[in-house]
Amino acid sequence: MMRVQGIRKSFGEGKGKLEVLKGIDFEIASGETVALVGKSGSGKSTLLSLLAGLESPDEGVISIDERKITSLSERELTEFRAANIGIVFQQFHLISTLTALENVLLPMELLKKKNAMEEAQRLLQAVGLFERKEHLPSELSGGESQRVAIARALGPKPKLLFADEPSGNLDEETGEKVMDLLFDLVKETKTTLVLVTHDPDLASRCSRTIHLEHGSLV
Repeated sequence: MMRVQGIRKSFGEGKGKLEVLKGIDFEIASGETVALVGKSGSGKSTLLSLLAGLESPDEGVISIDERKITSLSERELTEFRAANIGIVFQQFHLISTLTALENVLLPMELLKKKNAMEEAQRLLQAVGLFERKEHLPSELSGGESQRVAIARALGPKPKLLFADEPSGNLDEETGEKVMDLLFDLVKETKTTLVLVTHDPDLASRCSRTIHLEHGSLV
């Protein structure tokens, strides 16, 4: 599914240059659930951004299904990401002027998916929010917003789902329920999941853990 070879990433220049990732190599198989763990500043969120095609590495190659995403143009990468990658952020990033249903529907409409409305309604039903489908994000709780974000990410049926501290803004009980839902949906859809977390209990639910320390794999 994914091959990562010799990934390096730095920020800044000259004496202020900070090397965040120092030659990262690993592979992820289709259907795996993988946790990226490490202390704050270890480079895990930067690595996730590179894997998802949100940033470009200074060196190295990232391939998804044998396609080198690090060699794609900005337009090709945008199209590839829309069709193959889903992302769940800690901050939810729902569009404030759209209802829950419209937020879930939007990426499928942009991809001109058939039966987008039916699929959006099915996903909201699956995350237990069908009755809240006409509510704006400001009318939803944090847990409800994150469930909408998960439904939105899974709508286009991505091959890869990335999640960056997806329960970080939720209280413990709500976070546990939302993560139960995430893992159930990933298993049901056979989606490959890469999850950034500093929660050892959440990491232990994944089939494998990749540990970063000072920008290197441990």
